[in-house]
Amino acid sequence: MTDLENRLKAAIRAVPDFPKPGILFRDITPVLEEPALGRAAVDGFRIALTGRRVDAIAGIESRGFLFGMPLALALDVPFVTVRKKGKLPWKTVSYSYDLEYGSAEVEMHVDSVRPGMRVMVHDDLLATGGTAAAAAELVSKQGGIVTAFSFLIELSFLNGMDRLKPYGAEVVRLVTY
Repeated sequence: MTDLENRLKAAIRAVPDFPKPGILFRDITPVLEEPALGRAAVDGFRIALTGRRVDAIAGIESRGFLFGMPLALALDVPFVTVRKKGKLPWKTVSYSYDLEYGSAEVEMHVDSVRPGMRVMVHDDLLATGGTAAAAAELVSKQGGIVTAFSFLIELSFLNGMDRLKPYGAEVVRLVTY
């Protein structure tokens, strides 16, 4: 375990029975409230991507914006928003996917990703992998290449990595539970 992972695990709060009984929620709010730790997390992502070409970061609404945007600034690349259907004001491309109970749809602007762009998909948490895979499909639909996924936290017992394997992209996570 790295020093950064230890520091993050010490800060991330475990909240039992939220948002419903039986779920142990990993609250990243304390990380956000500690500027030095937040900077260290962004640096951890940046260092993990050393030597890998990334043309843009696609952050998933809304918690994927928290570290995705600072990382895009640190890498000096565009930040692309992946949002729930109906939240973007201009022409969009969308992708629908199934959830455990029901379905969801995410969108991005049609001009956010150009053919051949190498895009990293970022979110705060990798659980089952459905939302990250949907964001990757949006990138692919526009001719982009998913070069990596990044997450502050991976909940490995939910096997989200299996959902991301078909993309052949590196997966960076700073904390694993």
